[in-house]
Amino acid sequence: MSSTPRILVIAGSDSSGGAGIQADIKTITMLGGHAMTAITAITAQNTCGVTAVEVLSPDMVAAQIAACLSDIGADAVKIGMLGSAAVAHRVADLLESANLPVVFDPVMVATSGATLADPATITAFGRLMALATLVTPNLPELASLGGEAAVLATARHLLVKGGHGDGATVVDRLVGCEGELARWESPRLATRHTHGTGCTLASAIACGLGAGLELAPAIERARSFVWLALKDAPGLGQGAGPLGQQNVRLDAQAGPCLNQVTLPARDLAVSVAFYRELGLTLRVLSEGNGYARFACPGGATLSLDCAAQGPAAAVFFECADLDQRVAALRADGFAIEAPADQPWLWREAWLHDPAGNRLCLYRAGVNRRWPPWALDEGENNDG
Repeated sequence: MSSTPRILVIAGSDSSGGAGIQADIKTITMLGGHAMTAITAITAQNTCGVTAVEVLSPDMVAAQIAACLSDIGADAVKIGMLGSAAVAHRVADLLESANLPVVFDPVMVATSGATLADPATITAFGRLMALATLVTPNLPELASLGGEAAVLATARHLLVKGGHGDGATVVDRLVGCEGELARWESPRLATRHTHGTGCTLASAIACGLGAGLELAPAIERARSFVWLALKDAPGLGQGAGPLGQQNVRLDAQAGPCLNQVTLPARDLAVSVAFYRELGLTLRVLSEGNGYARFACPGGATLSLDCAAQGPAAAVFFECADLDQRVAALRADGFAIEAPADQPWLWREAWLHDPAGNRLCLYRAGVNRRWPPWALDEGENNDG
């Protein structure tokens, strides 16, 4: 496997850059992968809807796939919009012997409501579900495919996505033939800027699999990426706007990612005023605990800690595969604590470098920049 995950995306193009190939490329790039593409269809669309679709020939789609695999190769494949039954069957022909992790997002309807797969194409999905590592339909797509039992009669694993459901909490479930394998819950964000959510999630999962993550950790990391991209959406367009993948650079890397530093402080109020004047955004303030956390341009965070004993500075490396990585380091003789869940919703394992500097390997996901008690934008802007 390449040190840079090589992800082949087979999907349609979105002229507005919100979904499809464009969302896939942005997501894979932000997650440290190399995106290659086999475009199946060209669409004219924006945040308000799709106005035209032109499907490429099966031969042209196959030529793109062959060109990528014969030279650069791939560590995982993501399949999105296919455009026609003939393209779907041609893709299945090429991938059946590829022996690669495949994430299949059975795109049928755009966020705007436009139909992107006819009945013949949906029927052809069966071959792709059979070879996929994971199938990721939304709830309406799952219903069109016949429900969980019908999909699992063919597919190995199904991610039942709850984004189209009701309620304040989004529940996603990983299901296999043996039943439910994992589930995740997150607060539903009130936003109209959801264009490309499914594409982004599937590509993020594929990038995780291509980087060597197991299926459940790859899904967990991808969900955090999508939630943050929704939270950081730039607010473009008059309809369902694009996500803010470009703002999620340091939250979901597979390996140790230096994205958080904690510094000691003597007077919290004075230090908070200093860093706000410097241009950082106050995200967490706990005066009773003598603690504050700032968001920095680019996505890193900086914390100030006035603990009674005056803590030394510490740097934090976020790891999507925290428990596995710590186990491997301990097996290699590193003096590192076992990972432990903390009240502030981080999972941490501490160690020291040869000079005695404090290091933390941890996993926080969305709770680094946006814990449940984060200050809202109005509080951030107060003097």
